[in-house]
Amino acid sequence: MVFALSVPEVQAGSLTTVPPGNRNAEQPKIPGASVRRTREGRTTFDDKFDKIRDLLAGDRSLISKIKQTARQYDIDPIHIVGAIVGEHTYNVDAYDRLQSYYVKAAAYAGDNFRFSYKGESITQFVTRPQFEKCERFSDSYKLWSCRENVWEQTFRGEKVDGVSYPNDRFSAVFFQPFYAGQTFGLGQLNPLTALMQSDLVASRSGYAKLDPADAQGVYKAIMDPDKSLAYMAATIRRAIDDYADIAGMDISRNPGITATLYNVGNTASRATALAARNRGGGGSLPEENYYGWLVNDKLDELKSLL
Repeated sequence: MVFALSVPEVQAGSLTTVPPGNRNAEQPKIPGASVRRTREGRTTFDDKFDKIRDLLAGDRSLISKIKQTARQYDIDPIHIVGAIVGEHTYNVDAYDRLQSYYVKAAAYAGDNFRFSYKGESITQFVTRPQFEKCERFSDSYKLWSCRENVWEQTFRGEKVDGVSYPNDRFSAVFFQPFYAGQTFGLGQLNPLTALMQSDLVASRSGYAKLDPADAQGVYKAIMDPDKSLAYMAATIRRAIDDYADIAGMDISRNPGITATLYNVGNTASRATALAARNRGGGGSLPEENYYGWLVNDKLDELKSLL
């Protein structure tokens, strides 16, 4: 069931403001994989939500860092809180204390691995002529987004130059050397997302730019809670900017929408699809998924953490 909210309500300059709250009266269906993981862990979504909420409530230092990071990226800190809560409610269990994330980061940073597929490193792979058009981009977000698009259009599920490539996401094939679908740290980021945000994080937070040839360095960055917050904020900032620049939508007042986009990714293509649907006078607004729905449903409780 969907509320009757298909017509944009507020205009902010040339942007249409997406109003607060959920458009769906009931929570959209939770994916089976998330249900299975939670069942296998002998826990419930309610228990996982309570655990991450309590971790945040009991760590004022972390909340302070969230607020500081949000200021650096000109976003409301509730967007970062929403993404953390969504990830740890539906994708992983929270550690009992923040220090555990640091310990895990140090453990992975010592491993010897690289981003590759069938012996070809990612740095070698992107020198193929199919990626030549991407070299005009100097910004890491546009560069890696272009490379991801080339993967989807040319390599995914195809045989190219004698090599058969899986019908899977770029991030799963080249950037998850342990197992597909693996994400890490407080923000549950994957390495490709971090590489995309590298330039923005370097300019706003002052962290060194990430090098795809240094897989350990990438993992260390996304697993270190302090640095992870920067990559989370940059990802949210990009989503807000993509929807403003491409779809003419201001999503900054709806943490459930930014949480949804943090969960599903590919914000530029999603904004482009929304703009196409609205071309010619349509009034569609972005909708929250199951993950973003929870954030909006629990918004007052999450705001109290700040």
